[in-house]
Amino acid sequence: MKVRVVLVGCGGMSGAWLGSAQKMDDVELVGLVDIREESAQKRAEDFELTGAEIGTDLQKMLDLTSPDAVFDCTVPEVHAEVTTTALRHGCHVMGEKPLADSMEKARQVVKTAEEAGRIYAVIQNRRYSPQIRRLRKFLDSGAIGKLTTLNCDFYLGAHFGGFRDHMEHVLLLDMAIHTLDAARYISAADPVSVFCKEWNPSGSWYDHDASAIALYQMTDNIVYTYRGSWCAEGLSTTWESDWRIIGEKGSVKWNGGDQMEAQVAVKTGGFHSECETVEIPPFDGETNTGGHAGLIREFIDCVKNGGTPETVCTDNIKSLAMVFGAIESSQKSQLVDINWS
Repeated sequence: MKVRVVLVGCGGMSGAWLGSAQKMDDVELVGLVDIREESAQKRAEDFELTGAEIGTDLQKMLDLTSPDAVFDCTVPEVHAEVTTTALRHGCHVMGEKPLADSMEKARQVVKTAEEAGRIYAVIQNRRYSPQIRRLRKFLDSGAIGKLTTLNCDFYLGAHFGGFRDHMEHVLLLDMAIHTLDAARYISAADPVSVFCKEWNPSGSWYDHDASAIALYQMTDNIVYTYRGSWCAEGLSTTWESDWRIIGEKGSVKWNGGDQMEAQVAVKTGGFHSECETVEIPPFDGETNTGGHAGLIREFIDCVKNGGTPETVCTDNIKSLAMVFGAIESSQKSQLVDINWS
């Protein structure tokens, strides 16, 4: 069985989707939709999709092609509209993050997916890297004991141009969703409350707040801190952030790339415990990886065979709630409870 797919939103990000999908023998790209027809046509030419229909109206494209699934690569403010249209047409949907541009819309889209009996999954490609899978398995082994604290830093001077330069809450809504989702994955915990401060530093090239610090209370009495900026020139972290994870018996440091180290206490009683470095086993390949390709592969398999993708909307809304909880906290200058139901 080939899964017939329409892709919506033919901007720069769509290339990663199309490149991954084209390598899958059981995916047929039957239509491309963009508000600028020339953008859809250009993508069809770039990827030699000679049989794909080209259009500017999603509803008409769905009626014309009768796809099984829709890939949503549009800008955040239309994710809910695109997804709702596709779900009501009977399509499964995989979309770019964030799930929606407000919690009200997110809750409604989740409800629509449940009522339609269709899958709506979100691209959270950062949790599909071999290194984060390796880290999670090490933590699950209990090597550093029960987790108590996660700290992460994300600092990049990102000169995107385009819509991000004018987007409100650009760091939290556009990028921190990846990092906050990673924190949920690493800790195996869900958010409870948050206190956050957003600001736009002098020298920033963004119109709105592009830096933030947030303190989260998570379930299982875990505390998570996030510090980040889109306009920090020099000494950049990786795109996956710089992490320190603390447990009752030891700690792990991870630079978001290939550098990962752990130490555990082996002798206590003095001012400093005696600690030793412990090996973090290499990734064993037992769980899905591959970024966009891994997520799309899992989604297609679930469409064909049943099952639930790891980043299904009913779970991913919890990561989105961390974003909007932080935004609300910053606006109110107070601690806020996080709710996604």
